[in-house]
Parts: sequence; C-alpha cells; structure tokens
Amino acid sequence: MLRVALLSRWHVHANQYAGEIRANASADVCAVWDEDAVRGAAWAAELNVPFEAGLDALLARDDVDAVCVATPTNLHRQVMVKAAEAGKHIFTEKVLATTVADCRAIADAVVRNDVRFCISFPRRTMPAILYAKQALDEGLLGRVTALRVRIAHDGAVRDWLPAHFYDPEACGGGAMMDLGAHGMYLARWLLGPPKRIVSVFNTVTGRAVDDNTVSVIEFESGAIAVNETSFTGFGGSYSLEIDGTEGGYRMLSPNDGAQLRSKRFGDAKWHTPDALPARLAKPIDQWIAGCVEGAPIEFGLAPAIELTELMEAAYVADAERRSVDFQ
Repeated sequence: MLRVALLSRWHVHANQYAGEIRANASADVCAVWDEDAVRGAAWAAELNVPFEAGLDALLARDDVDAVCVATPTNLHRQVMVKAAEAGKHIFTEKVLATTVADCRAIADAVVRNDVRFCISFPRRTMPAILYAKQALDEGLLGRVTALRVRIAHDGAVRDWLPAHFYDPEACGGGAMMDLGAHGMYLARWLLGPPKRIVSVFNTVTGRAVDDNTVSVIEFESGAIAVNETSFTGFGGSYSLEIDGTEGGYRMLSPNDGAQLRSKRFGDAKWHTPDALPARLAKPIDQWIAGCVEGAPIEFGLAPAIELTELMEAAYVADAERRSVDFQ
C-alpha cells in the first residue's frame, strides 16, 4: 500500500487527485499539508487524515511514502526538492516549474535520491490522441507540415476558476501556463524537438495574467504548430488537426472521435478508424504502479522538462515581442 500525503489543495485538480488515489486499491491518502493552514486543516478533516502545519514535519513522517503536489507553481521547486531529499516518491500537477533551471534542480534531486516521479499529462492517455501518434509513426501522413491544437474553456468569463489562478507570482502565467500546457506537451511529443517560438498573449477580462493566447512553434523537422488556448472560450473547445504531405488527421472534439485521410487509402476522403488504441492508465495510476510494482511510468522527468522548455520560451517571446530560438 502506497501511503500518499497531499501537498496543497491550491490547484483545481487537487480534489480529483485525492479521489483517484483513494480509488486505487494499491494506495491511500495518509496526511495533508497546505501552505494555507486553514484550507489544509479543513481538507484533512474532510478526508479524515492528519494535518501537518509544517512541510518538514510532514516529510519526516515514516508513515508517508509519497507525495502528490498541487501547490502554487512557484513553490514546486522548494517542495519537490525537499520531498525527494526525504525519499518520497513524487506525483505533480503540470507544469513542473516555470524555468528550466528550476526543473533541473528538481530532476537532480529526484535522480540523486532514487524516487519515482510522474507529471500529469492526461491528454496523452486518450485513444484519439494515441491514434494520431500511431498514424505519424506509421508514416500515414507523409512528412508532417502543420499541427493545430486548441484547448479552451470559459473559466475567466464565467468566474468559475479560483481567484488565485490569476496571480502571476504564484502561477507564473495564465491560460498558456495552465491549460496551454496540454497543447505544448502534445505538440512536443508528436513533432519532436522545437527550433523557435513566437507568442501573442493578451487578457480579455483585464486580469494580471494572460487569458487568451497563441504560440506558434517551428520544429526542427520543419513542421509548424499553432497552440491556441484560452480561459475565455464560450462553452469550451478541444481540437487537434495535423497536416502532412500525404495525409491528414483531425479530432474536432473528443466526442467526435478521430478521422484520418491518407494517400495510402487511395482517395482524399476522411476515414473513421474501425478501432482506436486502448486508453492508457491515468497518470496517477501509472505512478502508483511504478512506486508499488516498479512498472514503467510514461510521463517522467524528460517530458516534464521539455514542457517547461517550451513554456519558458513562449512567455519570453511574448514579453519581448520576438522569436525565441531553442538551443
């Protein structure tokens, strides 16, 4: 049984992670810490587990094997380095950190202390998205030329996101840093190493962080990706389109499923696959299996750092109104 301490209820997915841990027969929630002691104590009472007001005290407990990190993003380095040094396995909400330098510090601590690590990349577990990767790997699209991903919701215009999601210091950014992370890690996974990036971020609702954003990324392969994300999209949206010299892929929404057209099919019509790849285990379930059974974890340190590499450059590109090259 993996005994997991919850580190903060700050993120909107914190409750989800608590539920997923308790739904897994190989794990349970055993304690809570929160940088907001009032919030943390209330959560611990709801979960009927101990609350620790001090992070060091929680990490010193011998009844804690692992931690689930949902703190403000600007606390990630401090919290995860301490957790790794205490020998606790780590599951974290994305992004790992807002700078590559902070990511490297976390990664060094994880490797040095031999703890298991997983970051939450849930869109990479979806059958329709796995089918896109399968089509690319099989060469059904020829040379990929363009990718467009749009993930948006209306949290800022309908005010259902918590107010602290608009704190630039705690979050490190707005819509792109949070929701846009999905498009970033999908594009990097599907298209490979990036070459340069440009961004245009603005705020529709007048908050201190971006809520309406676009980044355009050129990859070393020559493919160009457009990552659009917003907290101001009426009704929400989630679409992925890929074009290549010999075919194309589209998922206009998860409910619509995936379609493909390819020169190999002998026509230019869109075809719906007979079957999609099986859904992968949830990131948190992969992590639990990795900690308990030594099973492989799909979303480890390397893709976590790659996401921050894109995100850090995206914000520099917007702030400095220029194209940013990757080394």
